[in-house]
Amino acid sequence: QVQLVESGGGLVQAGGSLRLSCVASGRTFSNFAMAWFRQAPGNEYEFVAAISWSGGTYYADSVKGRFTISRDNAKNTVYLQMNSLKREDTAVYYCGAEVKDSSWYPDHRSEYDYWGQGTQVTVSP
Repeated sequence: QVQLVESGGGLVQAGGSLRLSCVASGRTFSNFAMAWFRQAPGNEYEFVAAISWSGGTYYADSVKGRFTISRDNAKNTVYLQMNSLKREDTAVYYCGAEVKDSSWYPDHRSEYDYWGQGTQVTVSP
């Protein structure tokens, strides 16, 4: 099995920054595509960012230019650096891992095989 553990969520002011981390264990991390999704109060799950096993990155239009996804395969960790945070970014953020590595659609939740427990990000006015 693969276990994903997220951390780094918290309360920040609008305009501030936060970095989320997701640590994977139990499987070869370097072969995984990784992604962040979020669910805001009253909303459906929303794609945030993804990174392929080879390092290619993908972003939702709503976060492009503000968020950066990266990975450190040696540490089995994927990061989401969030800058210029807005109140609209308030959500529970989930880390997902895709191990099939074929016909990959980064923004499709169904592509991902494992999920973390989620970490709460709250942006105050």
